[in-house]
Amino acid sequence: MSSDRRKERKDDAESQLDGPSDGGSAGDPDGDLYQAEGSLSPGTTSDQPQQRPTRGSDESSIDTGLINSTAKQSLSSGNNVFWWLRERCLGRGVVVDPFRENFRIMTSLYSSMNPADSVNLSTRTHGAVFNLEYSPDGSVLAVACEQTEVLLFDPISSRHIKTLVEAHEDCVNNIRFLDNRLFATCSDDTTIALWDLRKLNSKVCTLHGHTSWVKNIEYDTNTRLLVTSGFDGNVITWDTNRFTEDGCPHKKFFHTRYLMRMRLTPDCSKMLISTSSGYLLILHDLDLTQSLEVGSYRILRARRTTASPDSATSGSPRRGNDSRPASNKLFSPASQREGGSPRNSLEVVTPEIPGERDRGNCITSLQLHPKGLATLIRCSSNTDDQEWTCVYEFQEGAPVRAVSPRCSLKLTHYIEEANVGRGYIKELCFSPDGRLICSPYGYGIRLMAFDDQCSELVDCLPKESSCLKEIRSIYSHSDVVLTTKFSPTHCQLASGCLSGRVSLYQPKF
Repeated sequence: MSSDRRKERKDDAESQLDGPSDGGSAGDPDGDLYQAEGSLSPGTTSDQPQQRPTRGSDESSIDTGLINSTAKQSLSSGNNVFWWLRERCLGRGVVVDPFRENFRIMTSLYSSMNPADSVNLSTRTHGAVFNLEYSPDGSVLAVACEQTEVLLFDPISSRHIKTLVEAHEDCVNNIRFLDNRLFATCSDDTTIALWDLRKLNSKVCTLHGHTSWVKNIEYDTNTRLLVTSGFDGNVITWDTNRFTEDGCPHKKFFHTRYLMRMRLTPDCSKMLISTSSGYLLILHDLDLTQSLEVGSYRILRARRTTASPDSATSGSPRRGNDSRPASNKLFSPASQREGGSPRNSLEVVTPEIPGERDRGNCITSLQLHPKGLATLIRCSSNTDDQEWTCVYEFQEGAPVRAVSPRCSLKLTHYIEEANVGRGYIKELCFSPDGRLICSPYGYGIRLMAFDDQCSELVDCLPKESSCLKEIRSIYSHSDVVLTTKFSPTHCQLASGCLSGRVSLYQPKF
């Protein structure tokens, strides 16, 4: 019986030395490594194997202190494993998650950007380049031109595919891909045209509804509604689910004076509208199937007196050094729901502009962060002597009342532009991951980031607004650059200028 007891005691001691049989490290190679290291007794190394008691000795002579210290080392090693895994997932340790490490590679690639190729076509045929748009799969780059033409080419090989010679009867202002094959164009001839890459000999259809220049196009992928805006002040929705050769059903969704640009957030939950009078309109909880009825003229005239902290009647007034813009929240009675937040609630925001506190400004370009974190604007003073690029973070919060959502814009980053080519609209853009901004800069482009490490906006939000960090400036045009665009799939960038040249940029080492 004594031999059986000695055998049981020996098995128990060895099981404690070997560590727990269950737990996260039992089947983990790293965990086994930590357990093997922890099982070494004090004063021994891997070159000096641990001496176990012989069978003939009394098993009670096993040092219980050795067992306790070994168990503590095993527990400590287990904690180290979990700590290492946690820091790895958060991207804070020496070894970070590979998906978070990708941005460092992309940063080095974008920092090595150089002009790779250009598309030189006769400026006598297509004129200035107003807009650039890649297809979602990055296989086609479409160019909107001043003289009624649309150019299509392969951005990888720089091979010219086709020129739509008479795409419109006036300037082509904007292009939007609905998918990898179907795209829409808009023009100063007040029309929108739908095209299919598989059949470019003719338009799919022409849409009529605006009464003045049509300036930009958005697309709601959830409802498949095309949304357009123009200098007639109208925002119109088009039901592409029911289009024919004669067009498709449409209705006026919203109207305001001084409209410049209109954008939808990536999730299509908000619509932003910039104006030539320096304020932004934000439609919350967006429902494009309902038209917003609001007394636009009276309200927007009143806004100019409520933009100051002392006269704000709606929203929270600014106090002290609070950088939040004054805003008014307005709601359509038809869109309010009993006991819930209203659909299409309207907020009027006067964004803070560096150096423009006492003067009016015109918001000429408007873009949204690809993750919906912020909005990017380019604005100029009414006298055209200053030009700024500004980033505003969306400040979401719990509603004060059921019918009063709160969403203010806080200025986080800014930079003064070269202000070359006065009077022309310069279209800037975000990179696909939202870490970089490309802005037309005189006769070239300028790549900027939120900090020197090209971090995500959420990882480097300053307590007070700070200047954007310049990563690289590239001068490759002989005239003023008007538009830029990142490829959604390749490490490539395109820019177009007033003389009609399109330049492509790729990394060079």
